[in-house]
Amino acid sequence: MIRTSLSLTRNHIRLQRSASAAKRLMSQSSSRGKPIDPKTAKTSAGTGRPANSAGEEFSRHRGPVSWAAFGLIAVASASAVGYFQVERERRLERAMGKVVSSTYRNGSEEDEGWSPNPEFLAKRKWKLTKYGWFPEEDAFGGAGKPAIGGPWSLIDLDGNLVTNKTFEGKWLLLYFGFARCPDICPSEMLKVGRVMDMLKEEYPNLAQKIQPVFVSVDPARDSLKALREYGKDFHPSYVFLTGSPEQVQQMAKKYRVYVSKADETEDGDYLVDHSIVVYFHDDTGDLADCFTQSMRPKDVVEKVIERMTFIPTY
Repeated sequence: MIRTSLSLTRNHIRLQRSASAAKRLMSQSSSRGKPIDPKTAKTSAGTGRPANSAGEEFSRHRGPVSWAAFGLIAVASASAVGYFQVERERRLERAMGKVVSSTYRNGSEEDEGWSPNPEFLAKRKWKLTKYGWFPEEDAFGGAGKPAIGGPWSLIDLDGNLVTNKTFEGKWLLLYFGFARCPDICPSEMLKVGRVMDMLKEEYPNLAQKIQPVFVSVDPARDSLKALREYGKDFHPSYVFLTGSPEQVQQMAKKYRVYVSKADETEDGDYLVDHSIVVYFHDDTGDLADCFTQSMRPKDVVEKVIERMTFIPTY
């Protein structure tokens, strides 16, 4: 009997609590103007499931970005990249058109061309092909030739002023050295002489278009008299040049020639460290190739013939 009354009392208390919670929710809903269904409301007595809980759960698992949004972003990105590529090509074509159109005017050359980096790459002339604007083809290929050389002025053994314009129409084999060099300079100059003899025997028409030139990097000691005596030991076609220290230094800088005076001995003698390169220029004064110390005369002859007989394919 006592257990039955206690069970009834507990049920009565639970009903009273549920009724109180329902009244409280109804009063809150009426104050907001939105009725709440007690069957689906979340109360302190239990947890209900709102009518739109399935939609909220779906959006929670889906996340803030959908696959459709990703697709739109990809399409927009591809369109932007395509637009900028087309615009870049248009600007490049306009720039190339200005450069090339200004290169030759009234049959005379007024501009040396264009280079993306004039400090390291020489200017090149451009031409319009069926594939667009391309640099004029040369033996250096697509990378272009290095920015080596430029205007210079020195004097020859007769004291006459000689500049880079003096040798226009000739192909130059240009070497920097000094008369008191004990071994390397004589070896390189003899190699150039051997190249001239081989060309004269096999390709006399090409040999007569080539002029070997020696430039002294030791103007303090290489006087005209000293160079004249020095030149007697080498090929007769050589032209020997010297000048003031400033003139020699400026020319060496334009050819990127390393020159450094070594320590003097007790008697005042010294050596001069310098680059060991033979520069090969075409008949317009542009650099055609460079020959290093490791190349044999036969190798140099092959390169000379290749450069002098080069024919562009477009």
